[in-house]
Parts: sequence; C-alpha cells; structure tokens
Amino acid sequence: MTAELVRGQNRPLPHTRLEIRVSAGHPVLAAATLGDEEGRIAGPEALAHPGSAALPGIEVPRQAATAHRLAVDLEAVRDTVHRVSVLLALPVGAGGPTRFGASAAPVVTVTGPDGTAVAGYTITGLDRESALVALELYRRQGAWKVRAVGQGYEGGLAALLADQGLDRSAELAGAVLDAVAQGLARSVAAPPPRVPDADRVPEGERAHQAAQSAAQPPHQTPAQPPAQPAVPPPPPAAGPIDYTHPSRRPAPSAAPQPAAGSPQAPGPQPASAPAGFPAPVAGDAAGWSMDERLYNQVWGMFEDLARATAAYRSACRFAEDRLDQELDRVLSDPRSRIGGAGDTARAAAKAKHDELTARAQEALDRDLAQLVAESEVVEPALPAAYARWDSPVWQAYRVPMEAPMAVRLGDLHLPERTGLRIPFLARLPLARGLWVDSGRGQSAAAGLLDEAELRRLALDSAVAHVARLLAVHPAGSFRVRVIDAAGAGAAAFAPLVESGVLAGPPAAGAAGVSAVLTQLTERVDLLQMAARAGASEELPPGLDTAEELLVVHDFPHGFDDRAVNQLRYLADEGPAVGTQLLLVADRADAAAYGPVLDPLWRSLMRLTPVPDDHLADPWVGHAWTYEPPAFPAGSAVLRQVLAQLADARGQWGPDSH
Repeated sequence: MTAELVRGQNRPLPHTRLEIRVSAGHPVLAAATLGDEEGRIAGPEALAHPGSAALPGIEVPRQAATAHRLAVDLEAVRDTVHRVSVLLALPVGAGGPTRFGASAAPVVTVTGPDGTAVAGYTITGLDRESALVALELYRRQGAWKVRAVGQGYEGGLAALLADQGLDRSAELAGAVLDAVAQGLARSVAAPPPRVPDADRVPEGERAHQAAQSAAQPPHQTPAQPPAQPAVPPPPPAAGPIDYTHPSRRPAPSAAPQPAAGSPQAPGPQPASAPAGFPAPVAGDAAGWSMDERLYNQVWGMFEDLARATAAYRSACRFAEDRLDQELDRVLSDPRSRIGGAGDTARAAAKAKHDELTARAQEALDRDLAQLVAESEVVEPALPAAYARWDSPVWQAYRVPMEAPMAVRLGDLHLPERTGLRIPFLARLPLARGLWVDSGRGQSAAAGLLDEAELRRLALDSAVAHVARLLAVHPAGSFRVRVIDAAGAGAAAFAPLVESGVLAGPPAAGAAGVSAVLTQLTERVDLLQMAARAGASEELPPGLDTAEELLVVHDFPHGFDDRAVNQLRYLADEGPAVGTQLLLVADRADAAAYGPVLDPLWRSLMRLTPVPDDHLADPWVGHAWTYEPPAFPAGSAVLRQVLAQLADARGQWGPDSH
C-alpha cells in the first residue's frame, strides 16, 4: 500500500533494498549524506554526490536531470550509519530557475526492489530555497523507517551542508556544483523520440492534495508514477529553456497558408480553440494509462490557472505601484500643482496604468480561454472517480476491478473566472482524513444559512463523499462504518443503510461509540505491529485487512475522554494501515476540550458544505474557492450507484478483497 506522506510523517520500510525516485519540473542534482545515531556526518567522505557517486549501500546519479533514481541497500551501509538523508539542489549555470518556488513541487517516491511504491512525498511550500533535504531513512530499534523532511535552504547547498555539520561546506558545495556543471557540459542532446508523446514515460509528478497541503491543499496532493519517469531530452542550445507543458505553448508561426478553397487549404480550427494554440485533447499529458494522463492533465490545468492568475495580479499590482509613484512625483513638484502641467502628468500616468492593466487582462483572457477550451474537452472524458455527479458516465457505472489513482472531492475556482472549475483530485489511498465542517467559520455563504440547514448540508456532503469512495473501489476492498451517536443523521444515511453497503448499522449511543472505536483501534494496533515486524502472515485469520473508512457524525456527542483519545489515535495512525476518518462536526461544539483537540483538527483536511475560499495552493498561495460535490436535484444517481455496489457485493461476497 502506497502512503502519501506529509512533512514530518514517517513510515516503516518493508524492504532494505530500495530505489528512491525523484521527479521535478526542472533539472536538479541529487546527493545523500550518511549520519550516525546522533545524525552527525563524519566528513566529506560520507557525502555521495555527482562527483563521488557511490558509497557503501548507496549510489546517486552523476548529472542534474528532471528525474533521478537513487539505489539504496540498507544492509550494505556501515554499522555506524543510522541515517541516510536525501538531498536535492538546483545546479548553477544551467539556464534553469534559481529557486524551487519557480516550478512545480518536486516529488520523491520510495519503491521496493520490484518497483512497487512504498511511500511518496510531494515537497510543497517551497519559495526562495535552492537546496533541500527531501527525506531521510533512519534506523530505530533495529528497523528502518522513512521520514518526510522537506527542509529547504535559501543559502543553497553550502548552507545545507553546513547545517549537516560538514566543515568547509562552501568549498565542498562548490566542488559538487562544479562536478554537475562538467557533467552537463559533457552531455549531448538526445535523439528525437521515436514514439508519440502519449506513449512516453511520464516526465514527472505534479503534486493538489491541493489543495492536500492546503488545509494546506490544494493541494493538495501530486501523483506518483507507477514506473520511473524518463529524463526528457535537453532543449535546444539557443534561447532560454521553456518549462511550459508542450501542449500549452503557443503554436509556432506557420508557413503561408494556401488560398481558401484550394485543395491544400486546411479545415477550420475548432471554435473552442483560442487562436494561436493547438486544439485541446483529453489525456494529452504524460502517463502510462488514460487514468494517469487525465490526472496529470487536470493538475496541469490547476497549475496553469494558478500561475496565470498570479501573473495577472502581479502585473496589476505593478501598474498600481507605478501610478502611485508617478502621482507622488507630480505632487512633490510645486510647479506642477498649478496650471495644466500637473493635469497632463496625471492623465499620462493614468493612461499608462490603464495600458498596463489592459495588457495584463488581455494576457489573462487568452490564458483563461485556452483553459476553458481544455476544460470543455477534459470534463466529459473524466472517468467516474474524477467526474461530477451530473456526468453521463454515472449512467453507465459499473463497479471497478481496481482502485483509481485519485478521487474527486469537489471543485476549485478563482474569482477571476468563477465559471472555470478545476476538479479537486486527491490521491488514493488518502494520506489524511477528511473533516466536513458543519460550523459557520468565516464563510459568507454559511453565514446566510441557519444552523440546522448548514448541518444538513454538511451531512449530505459527507454522504456524497462516502458514496464516491465506495463507488471507485472494487467490491469488498473498502468498508465503511458509521457512528451517529444521537441518530440525528438517520435520514441522510438511509440510502447507505438500505442498500446494505455499510459494514453494519450506524452505531448509536455512548456504548455504540465505545464498541466501534475499541474494535478499530485494536485493528490498527495489530496492523501496525505486523507492518513494523514485516509479519503480515502472522495476523489473526479473521482479521479484515480491507481499507476502512469511519464516518463520525455530530462529534463530540456521545464521546467520553477515552473515546476522544481513541479517535485522535485513529486520525494519526490509521492512514498508514488503510483506516481513514471522515468527521462531520462543528469545531465550536468541541470547544470544551480546548487545545487538546487541536492536533485532531490539523490532521484532517477541512472541507465545507458550501462554497468557501479556505484552501491555498503551494505555489503562489491563492485563496481558492472550494465547492462541495452535490447530487443533481431529483436525480436517482445515488441509489443507482448503491444498487450496483450491493449487487457486486452479493456476487463477489463482502470479503472479496
């Protein structure tokens, strides 16, 4: 089971022979340091870098690239080594960006010897840093674990090595960067690819959770390719490197076209394609499968909208600042305060301001028109896991045989074009639990509703999330339990209960809450111990290892102190062994617990039952408006999907996983 790590999170490693895969939106160099039990680095001889790529138990690439593979054999490292830190840095003089914040977030994936992904980490929140510690492998009580670090350094590789305790770090960093520069000088351009773009190995991961660092999301969370991304061929030597996705670059100037009506005259371009750009195609991003291509394409649209809007807002701020400065200069000169000279200067400053903002608006409109055209093509092509509930794909829904890469949790948009909605996709299995906030918070939309209506919408939103998670998993591989201590959600949960897709009836009362939480915490304990010991075959025969979702409605009603602690334990430890939490609650209802519950709220991804701009992307920090999923009014899609799930459970059995 692949785990999407967040900063500071750790996970046991089931293998000692590993491969660490790195993908980034621009060339990076990869290195590693070997430390003792206290984390101390013995000296330069404990640093594996492109100029000295191999140490006992680890080998790093010898050049900078957008994709890397680091070979690790933890049994081969010296007995004194207790920590292996994986480092990334930007090369100098390569024509690329000078800070990590100028491109897509790097993604690091730890895989086993057979290529199966064990853990992934999308390094978000970077800005001016040019070097970072991506993750570390460390030995604890004889077992190895991986921890997501994501510590960046604005001072570059020299500052990173100094923080690692290495003497003469500036000289050492210079030697490493020189080795990379020499490697780039020796490299030659790869021959043109012989396969179409759609069949190439992915160039790299994009990392939503979106919106998933956002609450931290959007993040959020970026994909991990099932196989190692290929290193793309270097760009031509002339001119700066263009890091834009090939499908999103303006079309090159074409040769003169034949006269209209001639046999060679091209047909009309699709009306939805903006002039100067190729017609959009669904699934034109890199990936092994159409599922992965569409996922990467959606995240590409998300990144493009974020950056296009950032450029527009920056240009508008520049125009405003320029106008203020010119007006200040006019007012500071006493001679311009009388007569027509001052009016002329003010009019000229205002005209320049209007010209700059108009040019920024024109560029934004062009970019948005391209994204709207792409959205109109991509949205109808999305599979059920990524599609809205009003999509026709649900009319032909069948229970899948395998889980998808991600699942749609709603839509995201920015105020510059509210009609352009980007699917909010979260990687599966979910790295964090979900919290549907039934409180008012700071949302203007929530402030217009009474408390009862807001709670009803929150529960309806939770049911939509549950139905989708059930619908995208194979029969029997995903179980759902419900705690509804007061029974207030009986009407909303009725379709789930009547269809028989739940693991049991909703637990009610304090006794029901205690029974479910005790059973789940014991299950998580057993799975955790088995994972640490590498002894999954020793689990009790009757223990169900399917992924599990616990839905808790109306928290903290029916919870005593012991139950609250058990819930916190499940939120922290459950995701690592496939046990997720979906909380439907108003934080104000649990105010009596004070800061005790702060870690619980922070560990969950907050979603709202009404549109709210509480999510921020990791690149430029836009406040994205999140829109929750909803079933079309009068639609029977929920009961149709649940009927299909019930039939599949009947055919394959509830334990067909």
